[in-house]
Amino acid sequence: MRRVLAVPVLVLLLALSAAAATLPELFQKAKEQFKLGNYKESLAAVEALDAESAKPGLEAERARLLPGLLFYKGADLAALGRPDEAEQAFEAFLASQPNATIDPALYPPKVYAAFEKARQSGAPAPRTQPDATGVISTAYRAFRAPDSKPLVDAGDDWAAGPVRWILTPSEKLDFERLSDSLARSEFIAAFWKSRDPKPETPENEYRDEFERRVAFADARFTQDETRGSVTDRGMVFVLVGPPTYNGQRPLNVSDEAGAADTSGQNRYSGSEVAMARHAGGSTTNQAAAISNVTNPGATINRSGSNWVESWTYLRAELPKAIPYQELKIQFVTKEGYGRNVLQRDPNVVTAIERAKLTGKHIDPGDQKPGS
Repeated sequence: MRRVLAVPVLVLLLALSAAAATLPELFQKAKEQFKLGNYKESLAAVEALDAESAKPGLEAERARLLPGLLFYKGADLAALGRPDEAEQAFEAFLASQPNATIDPALYPPKVYAAFEKARQSGAPAPRTQPDATGVISTAYRAFRAPDSKPLVDAGDDWAAGPVRWILTPSEKLDFERLSDSLARSEFIAAFWKSRDPKPETPENEYRDEFERRVAFADARFTQDETRGSVTDRGMVFVLVGPPTYNGQRPLNVSDEAGAADTSGQNRYSGSEVAMARHAGGSTTNQAAAISNVTNPGATINRSGSNWVESWTYLRAELPKAIPYQELKIQFVTKEGYGRNVLQRDPNVVTAIERAKLTGKHIDPGDQKPGS
């Protein structure tokens, strides 16, 4: 019984003393206890840090500490023989630090094994259903935008950047009519001022949240030479915010984009399909020949080049202007079709248009780090 109660008692004691210790001090304590091999004490310190940093007003501090917090939580759980929980913590850590690796010589074998399994599970793999994970939302909570903002580009291509998603048609037209940089700079200043929800304060929460989303999208959704914030996924992220859940699955023939052209997935060549359609014999034999080369089993789910990425939003994560209790948005990648192409079903189109037209679609208070 004493062994069972040891960790909860330690957690309580750390929680009671948390007010007297700063967040960096709690984090340092967790690290030191881990290095000493005191994994229960380290985990208790991590959990106390997690609870303390989640308090209102500490969002910025939590955002800075969250990656390290998640790492040591995973390391402690793995060392204590709780691999499933450890892998979940490591997956959340890797969402914000996707290129991170650890030296097997510096960590216990259980920790290294759990970390590697979490890292490998982050690669796309064939699945029949999307993963119900919050990887994107977790990564965004931990994301820290650059401290220094770039100089405002008052060039005539400003409206072609990510701000295109929130420019109204009339604003776009007015900007395009401006011919000198001074007038464009004044327009941009007035544009952001008109969207400041608290003009009496020096901060512009609307602009800060917009630029943070743009920076995250550029870091995560870039495709070749196209910056992430102007891709389809970037547009949705800037307008709607991080999804509650996200995941991937192989593209199926039943999917609309796949049904339109399955040539990139078919096991049989075009000539074999044509021959089957003109096969001789009875009607039954002809039907069987056609079915053999066109049924779902005749396709290959090549997850590396054909997949569907799904983002699911629950009511709490949706902007107030979007009238749904749940919204599912899909992006299709397929050879000959495109990469991460937004599937514009009626609900998705309505949601995006509502987000564009509301003018105050970004709710800064709802998406702060650690919220």
